[in-house]
Amino acid sequence: MSSLFLDQTYLFTPGPTPIPNQVNAAMARPMIGHRSPDFSVLIEDVATRLQPVFGTKHPVMILTSSGTSALEAAVVNTVHEGDHAIVIVAGSFGDRLASIAENYGATVHRLNIEWGKSCSPEQLENFIDSLNGTPIKAVFGTFNETSTGVLNPIHALGQVIKKRTDALFIVDGVSCIGAVPVDMEEDKIDILVTSSQKALMLPPGLAFAAFSDRGLKAIRECPEKRFYLDLKRYVDTYEKQKSTPFTPAVSLIQGAQAVCDMIEEEGWENVIKRHLLLRDMLRAGIHELGLPLLTTDEDASPTVTAVQPEGISAPEIQKALKKDFSITIAGGQKDLKGKIFRIGHMGYCTPFDILKVLSALELTLAKFGQAPRFGAAVKKAEEVYAQHV
Repeated sequence: MSSLFLDQTYLFTPGPTPIPNQVNAAMARPMIGHRSPDFSVLIEDVATRLQPVFGTKHPVMILTSSGTSALEAAVVNTVHEGDHAIVIVAGSFGDRLASIAENYGATVHRLNIEWGKSCSPEQLENFIDSLNGTPIKAVFGTFNETSTGVLNPIHALGQVIKKRTDALFIVDGVSCIGAVPVDMEEDKIDILVTSSQKALMLPPGLAFAAFSDRGLKAIRECPEKRFYLDLKRYVDTYEKQKSTPFTPAVSLIQGAQAVCDMIEEEGWENVIKRHLLLRDMLRAGIHELGLPLLTTDEDASPTVTAVQPEGISAPEIQKALKKDFSITIAGGQKDLKGKIFRIGHMGYCTPFDILKVLSALELTLAKFGQAPRFGAAVKKAEEVYAQHV
């Protein structure tokens, strides 16, 4: 490729994701004091305008930290040493949740699901029954398993938990909040966490936590020692001062305000529909190229798609897209390392972006010796677009 085009880069990883110009501009605004009235106005604006995105009636708490810190906060604010917890493990990030809970001394019961498949309500119900009345403090689930491109049926799982236990339902929403509908009350979710660098179109550096009334009560009553990740501190400081207990990433929160503007301008329902369209366009194009997908259409995530190529190395496809087209996608993790590649399509992503990556895939497969299918995947994706728009 000519060096003329090397400064044009295209990011299709499932995080970080591209940053809109409006968000970059907001983050470049002059700094304000984080203990000033201006900041109080800013954080209240963001915390309340994010409520529909999280499906909560409470302001959303904002931490200056990573997605993993949000997962750890969800554990340390609810589970005491020796408590029993169920963790649904359907991929790398379910495994991470289990490891965090084990590190804090919880007795973890892992419900292991085949990677590439979702957890069904029946599987969860049978697993709960197999524990013979063991008192479960919390059930942890991953809404969207980033490592496999699977969207779990969170609403149905929440109904099972509510029916069969008194446990809290704590959900990792890191790679889908901002792209999928959620109603914490209807879905029986008590704590829902995410981070900034996925569907919320921000750089890494912020974590978000939303609660139900029951979740907030559990946080206030949890005896576990914690300091920076003490969510009670965040709630109390917000309620009393409209601030944060520790120094926040002010610029990122200014960017989050611009994200709220963009979501409201597009319309929240339209944001959800756009992500479904991006998923359907990409999957249709990949099917047309004969590349096996890791997940079924029923389980498929609207934010990340995992592809399991046959006869061609997934890492080689990943490298070729980067070298020839400046397109960055993700590889597999842990059990799937070297076996799949993953394409992120969340946040600041359009149907035209999907056509770009499919066109590059057509050329890359031809480069590796497959019979050329130039335009085939793009045509199929365009047909999906035409049916939906």
